[in-house]
Amino acid sequence: MEEHEIRSRKEKRIKKKRLRIGRLIVALFLLMIIGVIAYSVHQYRMGLELAGDVEKEEVDFLPDEDNEGFVNYLIIGVDSRGEEKSRSDTMMLLSWNKETNDVKLVSFMRDIYANIPGYDSWKLNTAYYLGGVQLLKKTLNEMFDIPIHHYVVMDFKSFESLIDLIAPNGVEIEVEKDMSAYIGVTLKKGVHRLNGKELLGYARFRHDEQGDFGRVERQQKVIEALKDEVLRPANFKNLPKLIGAAQGYIQTDMTSGEEIKTVFSVLKGGVPDIQKMTIPVEGTYRFNSYQHAGSVIEIDLEANKRKLHEFLGY
Repeated sequence: MEEHEIRSRKEKRIKKKRLRIGRLIVALFLLMIIGVIAYSVHQYRMGLELAGDVEKEEVDFLPDEDNEGFVNYLIIGVDSRGEEKSRSDTMMLLSWNKETNDVKLVSFMRDIYANIPGYDSWKLNTAYYLGGVQLLKKTLNEMFDIPIHHYVVMDFKSFESLIDLIAPNGVEIEVEKDMSAYIGVTLKKGVHRLNGKELLGYARFRHDEQGDFGRVERQQKVIEALKDEVLRPANFKNLPKLIGAAQGYIQTDMTSGEEIKTVFSVLKGGVPDIQKMTIPVEGTYRFNSYQHAGSVIEIDLEANKRKLHEFLGY
């Protein structure tokens, strides 16, 4: 009997010890979560403060109807240089297939001769100058029969700041040739880690035999490198500050909550490769010139529309 009581008391002591250890582990886990949340909130607020003095104007944008299969984002890069109105220097469509987790990036050449609704035919980048995001969206809607659900507008000066925030040690890029003409920096051939100003210069360089086509190819290469840089485990600690700064540096119809939700939804399926395309496709265009528009790219619209829909898969 005494032996049974001794064993019973011993078992109770072991249970109490396990309970205390369990409570300690839960408490430490909760403290860790609270610490991560507090750090993230602090970094997010620091990011907001970094971009706090950036002025934003109201953007006219009417999204196309949502669907279950995919989401299309219109990405616009502008070089305002303090001007009230500017042309869109970069125009891309980022398409995310929610079912397959495929991500596809389409670049539209800025010199495409386009029928701009309500205006004469001009270069495609003139649509943004004449009517902002909504007119550019409507032009792409009507030309290529593609829906656009969200937009992102970034000024090049903000691009520099965000790059230095995302990757304080620079973004690794293979520079395929020496570059310096009209980009504000001097780049040497080879693999380098480029800061914000250098990366922007690389993406904008077009003074060679490839012209704007080479420039668009480099922009797509930069997008791919940025995806890899942002998703490096070593840079995860910078994400809260990046998201905070993005609220000031980037104009978009999405809230920070929607942006975070989208990123995690994409990452649930693993880090996707980005498939790339440029409009116009090879063999479907010719160069021309008009007095009112200057040098333009005239495209076979139906051929490019067909190729675009084949690429996107709808």
